[in-house]
Amino acid sequence: MTIPIAKAPLLEGKRGLIVGIANDQSIAWGCAKAFRALGSELAVTYLNEKAKKYVEPLARELEAPIFMPLDVAAPGQTEAVFKRIDQEWGNLDFLVHSIAFSPKDTLQGRVIDAPRDGFLTTMDVSCWSFLRMAHLAEPLMKNGGSIFTMSYYGSQMVVKNYNIMGVAKAALECAVRYAAAELGPKGIRVHAISPGPLATRAASGIPEFDELLDKARGKAPARSLVSVDDVGIATAFLAHDAARLITGDTLYIDGGYHIMD
Repeated sequence: MTIPIAKAPLLEGKRGLIVGIANDQSIAWGCAKAFRALGSELAVTYLNEKAKKYVEPLARELEAPIFMPLDVAAPGQTEAVFKRIDQEWGNLDFLVHSIAFSPKDTLQGRVIDAPRDGFLTTMDVSCWSFLRMAHLAEPLMKNGGSIFTMSYYGSQMVVKNYNIMGVAKAALECAVRYAAAELGPKGIRVHAISPGPLATRAASGIPEFDELLDKARGKAPARSLVSVDDVGIATAFLAHDAARLITGDTLYIDGGYHIMD
């Protein structure tokens, strides 16, 4: 499915922050395209100068008026992004948090062998950064809003080679539930999106990932892998008022793979 970047009125007037675009294969890019196609105005971030050359053309395509660096491990950068949004827009309607990281030696080793610093880095980038962004987004979502983060089936089941990231994603999904409970009275909905296996740059760090893709394609009831566009349009739907009573859950976009034994 291809989503053209052409405005439609369903989310017209909504403003959102997209964190995690690395290239045109990123889940965050699929989300950004869908939100923009439905009429939203977007703020876009990039990890560092090396990543900027890949993300900047995409930000231009999205006509993003705010384009800033954001490395959640760099002190002050997260706060700077939200301060800029406050200064230029004064409000925020949705946030897409689509980042995760684990040092290679931590990710590829056994969970019980994880070094303390590697574990803390994994949790800091993959989970705590989501909570920090939710905290900063809250005062900007004056009329309610939606907050999204990306998870994976390895949070619930042991997936070969997913290792410590499965632990981090389990924590992330729990964080979504608590955040949904705390922010719900303000009209802010919080969602974990759990796509099936996708050939993204982040996934390339998982050993034997091609075998995982083949397994998902053969086992899912839909007999198909999902695309970043599939994930994007489903995520954008959840930001619409039609989904105003959906919150706090993990929503699978995986062709039904997660229901199979």
